[in-house]
Amino acid sequence: MSLEAIKSVTTAEQEARNAVAAAQAQAKQLLADAQAAGEASLEAARAKADSELEVLRAKAEEKSKADAEALNRRLEADREALRRKAEEKLDAAAALIVERIVKD
Repeated sequence: MSLEAIKSVTTAEQEARNAVAAAQAQAKQLLADAQAAGEASLEAARAKADSELEVLRAKAEEKSKADAEALNRRLEADREALRRKAEEKLDAAAALIVERIVKD
Protein backbone atom coordinates (compact mmCIF):
# COMPACT_ATOMS: atom_id res chain seq x y z
CA MET A 1 0.00 0.00 0.00
CA SER A 2 1.34 3.39 -0.87
CA LEU A 3 2.04 6.10 1.65
CA GLU A 4 -0.69 8.21 0.12
CA ALA A 5 -3.25 5.41 0.58
CA ILE A 6 -2.17 4.88 4.19
CA LYS A 7 -2.53 8.60 4.92
CA SER A 8 -5.94 8.57 3.26
CA VAL A 9 -7.10 5.60 5.37
CA THR A 10 -5.69 7.17 8.54
CA THR A 11 -7.43 10.45 7.78
CA ALA A 12 -10.70 8.64 7.07
CA GLU A 13 -10.42 6.65 10.30
CA GLN A 14 -9.78 9.86 12.29
CA GLU A 15 -12.72 11.58 10.63
CA ALA A 16 -14.91 8.57 11.45
CA ARG A 17 -13.77 8.65 15.11
CA ASN A 18 -14.49 12.41 15.20
CA ALA A 19 -17.93 11.85 13.68
CA VAL A 20 -18.73 9.08 16.20
CA ALA A 21 -17.55 11.29 19.08
CA ALA A 22 -19.63 14.21 17.79
CA ALA A 23 -22.67 11.93 17.40
CA GLN A 24 -22.21 10.57 20.93
CA ALA A 25 -21.89 14.10 22.34
CA GLN A 26 -24.99 15.19 20.44
CA ALA A 27 -26.92 12.13 21.67
CA LYS A 28 -25.81 12.83 25.24
CA GLN A 29 -26.92 16.47 24.91
CA LEU A 30 -30.28 15.46 23.40
CA LEU A 31 -30.81 13.01 26.27
CA ALA A 32 -29.94 15.68 28.86
CA ASP A 33 -32.26 18.19 27.14
CA ALA A 34 -35.10 15.65 27.03
CA GLN A 35 -34.59 14.77 30.68
CA ALA A 36 -34.57 18.44 31.69
CA ALA A 37 -37.72 19.07 29.65
CA GLY A 38 -39.39 16.04 31.23
CA GLU A 39 -38.48 17.20 34.73
CA ALA A 40 -39.75 20.71 33.98
CA SER A 41 -42.99 19.26 32.61
CA LEU A 42 -43.36 17.06 35.67
CA GLU A 43 -42.76 20.00 38.01
CA ALA A 44 -45.31 22.10 36.10
CA ALA A 45 -47.84 19.26 36.39
CA ARG A 46 -47.16 18.99 40.13
CA ALA A 47 -47.59 22.74 40.59
CA LYS A 48 -50.85 22.67 38.62
CA ALA A 49 -52.12 19.69 40.63
CA ASP A 50 -51.20 21.42 43.90
CA SER A 51 -53.02 24.55 42.78
CA GLU A 52 -56.11 22.61 41.72
CA LEU A 53 -56.02 20.65 44.98
CA GLU A 54 -55.92 23.89 46.97
CA VAL A 55 -58.91 25.25 45.03
CA LEU A 56 -60.85 22.00 45.55
CA ARG A 57 -59.93 21.97 49.23
CA ALA A 58 -61.17 25.55 49.65
CA LYS A 59 -64.41 24.74 47.82
CA ALA A 60 -64.95 21.63 49.94
CA GLU A 61 -64.31 23.61 53.09
CA GLU A 62 -66.78 26.31 52.02
CA LYS A 63 -69.40 23.69 51.16
CA SER A 64 -68.94 21.81 54.42
CA LYS A 65 -69.20 25.07 56.35
CA ALA A 66 -72.38 26.03 54.48
CA ASP A 67 -73.80 22.52 54.99
CA ALA A 68 -72.98 22.66 58.71
CA GLU A 69 -74.65 26.07 59.03
CA ALA A 70 -77.75 24.82 57.19
CA LEU A 71 -77.88 21.73 59.40
CA ASN A 72 -77.47 23.90 62.48
CA ARG A 73 -80.36 26.14 61.37
CA ARG A 74 -82.55 23.12 60.68
CA LEU A 75 -81.72 21.54 64.03
CA GLU A 76 -82.39 24.84 65.80
CA ALA A 77 -85.80 25.06 64.08
CA ASP A 78 -86.56 21.43 65.04
CA ARG A 79 -85.50 22.13 68.63
CA GLU A 80 -87.73 25.21 68.76
CA ALA A 81 -90.67 23.24 67.35
CA LEU A 82 -90.18 20.53 69.96
CA ARG A 83 -89.93 23.15 72.69
CA ARG A 84 -93.22 24.74 71.56
CA LYS A 85 -94.95 21.35 71.47
CA ALA A 86 -93.64 20.58 74.95
CA GLU A 87 -94.87 23.92 76.26
CA GLU A 88 -98.29 23.30 74.70
CA LYS A 89 -98.53 19.96 76.47
CA LEU A 90 -97.14 21.33 79.74
CA ASP A 91 -100.45 22.89 80.82
CA ALA A 92 -102.34 19.70 80.02
CA ALA A 93 -99.75 17.62 81.92
CA ALA A 94 -99.91 19.94 84.92
CA ALA A 95 -103.73 19.80 84.91
CA LEU A 96 -103.61 16.00 84.70
CA ILE A 97 -101.20 15.81 87.62
CA VAL A 98 -103.34 18.15 89.72
CA GLU A 99 -106.45 16.15 88.82
CA ARG A 100 -104.83 12.86 89.86
CA ILE A 101 -103.54 14.36 93.11
CA VAL A 102 -106.94 15.86 93.94
CA LYS A 103 -108.76 12.59 93.17
CA ASP A 104 -106.50 10.61 95.47
